[in-house]
Amino acid sequence: MAAGQGTAGPEHRAGPVRDGGGPPAAVSTTTATPGGSGTATRPGATTTTGRVPGTREFRWEVRRVTARELGRSWRDGCPVGPEDLRAVTLTHWGFDGRVRTGTLVLHRDVVPAARRVFARMFDRRFPVRRIRPVTAYGADDDASMADDNTSAFNCRFVAGSASRVWSRHAYGRAVDVNPVENPYVLDDRVLPPAGRAFLDRSVSRPGMIRRGDAVHRAFVEAGFRWGGDFGAPDYQHFDRR
Repeated sequence: MAAGQGTAGPEHRAGPVRDGGGPPAAVSTTTATPGGSGTATRPGATTTTGRVPGTREFRWEVRRVTARELGRSWRDGCPVGPEDLRAVTLTHWGFDGRVRTGTLVLHRDVVPAARRVFARMFDRRFPVRRIRPVTAYGADDDASMADDNTSAFNCRFVAGSASRVWSRHAYGRAVDVNPVENPYVLDDRVLPPAGRAFLDRSVSRPGMIRRGDAVHRAFVEAGFRWGGDFGAPDYQHFDRR
C-alpha cells in the first residue's frame, strides 16, 4: 500500500506491521539505462494518466528527481535522499484497452527489476488504472488508493509500527498495483473501501493479482515479495530488498 502524509510521525492507518520495513540489505550505485523512446516528464507535473497517441509499444524513461519535485512525499530525515530516487515515465495498458502513460518514483537500484516486471505486464496487456506519484494526492495514501492509483515511493512508517520502522515505500523499494482490485485486508477492514467488491480472490477479474498468475510470477522472479502472503493480506503490495 502506498502511503501516509509527508509530515513526520507514525502512519495514520492502524493495524499490524504490514510491509516488513527496515533498511535494504544492500544498495548499489547502478543506475538503469533508459529504455524505449519518448520524453521523460517531471513527477510533480505528470499527475494525469493520458493516452499515448499511436503508441502500442512499451516505453521506459528514467531521470533524476529533486526534493522540490517530491513534494510532501519526502522530507529531511527520510532514509533515502532525492539523489537515490528516479522518476520513471512508462507506458501501460488501461482498463479501456488503450495504451496510457504514467510515472513511478523508485529507488535507483530497483529500476532495472521494476522495468522487467512492467514490461511483462505490458506484454500481457495487464490493465493498470493509473500510475501517478503520490504527490498528486498530497502524499495521502487513502486518496491515492481510493483513486485506484499504482505508486511506489512515499516516505512513511510501516502501518501499525509503534517503533516507527520505515516502510519499504520510504526507500522507494515497494510498489502498490491497482489498490481497488487488490485491497489491503485487516480483519473486517478493507482499504480502500471499494476493494470490498474484490475480496473473493477465487475468480480472476481484470486488474486483479493472484498467486501464480503472470503478474505475481513477474514480480517474484524479479526478486520482489508479495503482500498477499502477509498475515493481513495486502494484495496490491510488492517490495524488494
